[in-house]
Amino acid sequence: MKPLLKQVTTSPNNSFKIKLFDEQEFKAEWHFHPQYELTYMIQSTGIRYVGDSMHQFERGDLVLVGKNLPHSWKTIDAKNEKVKCVVIQWDDSLFSNWFDKPEFTSIKKMLLKSSYGISFDKKTALSLENSFSSIYNQNPFKRFITFLNILNVLATSASIELLAGPSFGKDLSLKESTRVNVINNYIKDNYENEPSLTDISNKLSLSKEAFCRFFKKTFDKTYSSYVSEYRIAIASKMFVETDLSVSQIAYESGFNNLSFFYRQFKKHKQLSPKIYRQLYQRI
Repeated sequence: MKPLLKQVTTSPNNSFKIKLFDEQEFKAEWHFHPQYELTYMIQSTGIRYVGDSMHQFERGDLVLVGKNLPHSWKTIDAKNEKVKCVVIQWDDSLFSNWFDKPEFTSIKKMLLKSSYGISFDKKTALSLENSFSSIYNQNPFKRFITFLNILNVLATSASIELLAGPSFGKDLSLKESTRVNVINNYIKDNYENEPSLTDISNKLSLSKEAFCRFFKKTFDKTYSSYVSEYRIAIASKMFVETDLSVSQIAYESGFNNLSFFYRQFKKHKQLSPKIYRQLYQRI
C-alpha cells in the first residue's frame, strides 16, 4: 500500500523508455519517480489521480506528469475491457543541453508546467494516436524524431488543463503519501455505500478532527466533497457506457437522494445528466 519510488531504466540503444501497456487493469498504486511521464490511453476507462486532482479517463486521454509528481490510474470495471496505453518516460538530462536553443522554448515551458500535471485536449491527442501506436516499433533514430514531434505538437498546438491545484503539497512525506493511497483505495472500494469518516480515520490511526485537517490541507477540499466528486466521475462513466436511467445511475454511484444527485452533477459537470448523455452519444 505504500507509494513507491519507481525505478525507470532504459535499454542500451535508447535514451528514453517506451512501454506498451496491455493488461487487464492498472496495478500501480499512487507512486512517483524522478522521470517525466507521458501517457496516451488507447483503450479502457477509469479514474486517474495526479497530485490532488481526480478525473475520469477514456480513449484519447493524454497526460504529462512532471518529475516526482504522485499519480496513479485506477481501472473501474464497467466494460471489463483490457487496458491498452502507451507510456513514455525520460530523465531531465535528455534535453539538458538543448533547452537554451530557441527551437526548444515551447517544450521547455511545457515541461515546467508539468510539475502540476497536464491534460491535453482530446482532438489533439487523437490526432497523435498513430504516432503513439507506431513509435514502439520504430528504430531508435526514427523513434526519437517521432517523440520530438509529439512534444512539439503538444507544446505549440494543444489546449491544456493543469491538474494538481496550486496548494498541492508536492513535498508530502512518505507517511502522508501512504495516507493518500489508503484514502483513494478506500473510496474506490466503498463509494456505492457510505465511505465512513470514522472508518477511514481509524484505518489511518487518526481522530476524525486530525483526519479532516490532513485531508483539507492536502486536497484543499473536504472529505465529503471529494467522495461526491468521485461518485460523479463514476456516474459520468455510466451515462456514456450504459443505458441505465438517471435514477438507477444515481443509486449505483452511491447517491440515495435524486435531487441531491442532480445538484452535484450540475455542479461538477456544468450540465444536467440528460444533456451530458446526449452530448457523449453524438461523439
